[in-house]
Amino acid sequence: MIIKVDDDLDLRKIADSGQCFRWEPVSDDGYRIIHRQSCLYIYPEGEAGFRLTCDEDEFEEIWRDYFDLGESYSNIRKRIDRDDDPFLYDACEYGRGIRILRQDPWETLISFIISQNRNIPAIKNSISILCDVVSHIVTDRRGVTFNAFPTPEEILSLSDAELSMCRLGYRDKYILSAARTVAEGAILAEPLFDADEETTTETLTSIHGVGKKVAGCVSLFGLHHIDAFPIDVWIRRVLDKEYPGGYPLDKYAPYNGIYQQYMFYYARSDAWEC
Repeated sequence: MIIKVDDDLDLRKIADSGQCFRWEPVSDDGYRIIHRQSCLYIYPEGEAGFRLTCDEDEFEEIWRDYFDLGESYSNIRKRIDRDDDPFLYDACEYGRGIRILRQDPWETLISFIISQNRNIPAIKNSISILCDVVSHIVTDRRGVTFNAFPTPEEILSLSDAELSMCRLGYRDKYILSAARTVAEGAILAEPLFDADEETTTETLTSIHGVGKKVAGCVSLFGLHHIDAFPIDVWIRRVLDKEYPGGYPLDKYAPYNGIYQQYMFYYARSDAWEC
């Protein structure tokens, strides 16, 4: 099917934005996307158009929400005044097309535990190996076969040898701790969707190996708390250089997480003079 999107949507920028790790580039500037039990191929098609390998029912059921197409990102960008905050204005313009995907909280939790002290290619590689080792094969409604992200129980069932194959290093014990916590029902995603940031952070950091940065990423990318503001090394550099007096979280609420993504994408580029 073909869809028209009259708002910001740039596949390449989203794929390179550091929020998703199972987007695989394919021909014609397209991407293969695995989300829960579904696999989608999506391609740019003309002016503001996209070709998707799904029907309208599946698009409405899964992918419209996944791409957060109910939110106007262009309006969020336009809230920033160039004269008032030239850095954030430039970051928003440079990152135009990025959207905060509505990803699975469990997958996001494990992905960002894996992400600690790693670059994006290494993160993607470890997640791909983990999915291959577990080999939870799913066939979607179109007959496409792929490895779904492993469940907590599947991760807990891995032998030491299988776990070492995933090249997770010291993170393997953190992943096992997270899997055990979720499998036992000690932490449930559903109540956290509507929780405030303090409660969300406190809950997630109770998992061994989850600090504030990982908790913030899970909050933003897995629970879609778009005011969450995770701080990694790139955002810390931005704050130190561009906001030495402090970043005005209250001023830019409730969209701080979206602005954070623009900052992150811009800071990692050659366009920002750091």
